[in-house]
Amino acid sequence: MTMVDEERSGSGGDAMLIAPVPRVSIHAFCESQSVASIMGAAAEDRRMQKASVKTRMGGVAMALSTYREDQTPNVIMLEVGSDRSAFLADLDGLAEFCDDGTRVLVVGRINDVTLYRALIARGVSDYLIEPFDPLDVIRVISELYGKPGATSLGRIIAVYGAKGGVGASMVSHHVAWSIANKLDMAAVIADFDLPFGTVGLDFNLDPLQGIAEAVFSSDRLDGNMLDRLMSKAGDRLNLLAAPATLAREYDFEADAFDSLMDLLRASAPAVVLDIPHMWTAWTRRLLLGADEVVLVAEPDLGNLRNVKNILDLLGPARANDAKAKLVMNRVGLPKRPEIDVKEFAGGLNITPTVVIPFDAKTFGTAANNGQMAAEVAGGARFGALFENLARQVVGRPELQKVAKEGLLKSLKSTKLSFSFSKKA
Repeated sequence: MTMVDEERSGSGGDAMLIAPVPRVSIHAFCESQSVASIMGAAAEDRRMQKASVKTRMGGVAMALSTYREDQTPNVIMLEVGSDRSAFLADLDGLAEFCDDGTRVLVVGRINDVTLYRALIARGVSDYLIEPFDPLDVIRVISELYGKPGATSLGRIIAVYGAKGGVGASMVSHHVAWSIANKLDMAAVIADFDLPFGTVGLDFNLDPLQGIAEAVFSSDRLDGNMLDRLMSKAGDRLNLLAAPATLAREYDFEADAFDSLMDLLRASAPAVVLDIPHMWTAWTRRLLLGADEVVLVAEPDLGNLRNVKNILDLLGPARANDAKAKLVMNRVGLPKRPEIDVKEFAGGLNITPTVVIPFDAKTFGTAANNGQMAAEVAGGARFGALFENLARQVVGRPELQKVAKEGLLKSLKSTKLSFSFSKKA
């Protein structure tokens, strides 16, 4: 049994999480430019990066004309036009050309139970009533391919340093520890710094297996294997450690970690990624694909420039997500000229989530003992800082608001579980 089976109720904000859409083909046939624009925005979302999406105008009539000659995709999305009877007639005609297993989604402005029943009778998978947004579309498509009875999704939290050595690993480990020990949620730390990772040192463990085995054996990786590769660092905290050896090279393709990320989402309510400061196709993919991004920086000019560049990249690519959270670390280092935190953040139009003052004794003692700052003498104030950050990234401060919003959004469309197949 994985940790996700043991506990899900504490993962505040799960109602807002959407599983990435698998490698499917999606064709949308729109009647209005507004729906076409929504589909275009949905196609650009990080959760749709595996899917192939094409949008055309012309509605169901264009779909019918297209699939008389072409093979149907995995998902067809159709917008209801002004003539409901003509739409249903064309929908009946389209069924003759659809391959088995093709799903059909319908969107429109008509809130009519008669139309709804007519769509159900024809095996339509879902009906979205305007107004809706790109995330509503993505959620519906994602749920078409969700496993019946599957547990809710884990939240992926990516922690990344604006420069090397700014303490991103320390922050990621403290956040995960706080989630597990202060918020009583099961959590996993995945250390992606394969040659130099420190998660084992920071928790005073020497794991024999970890993330390297998961990546290099991806063809046979499953939930049971992932459980075996993790090391326990407490009742609610597991580590997927880096090998921290230079015996091999670690060059990966952009999608090398995709299967691992899918399994991690199902392994715990919170998964913290300790991403090393490098810029490759796979680090970029991990950052863009996370549910929450935490940037760690120190108050100097180089960090300011790098944070700005990262935010400029993340902004358009994560238009439907919350802005990255900024952690200012080692503020007040003696004899070091610094940029004032307010000026640093003001230039980026962002408010730091946490400001961590420099304290060599506390953090040095914790690192040397394989402990967290809150566990050593004088570290209680840092425990409170990291607990606050942990609450922010898992959505705990907004539990009631998120639950209410998730309920309202779920009322926008009624979920059906039919497959639109070729008629006899």
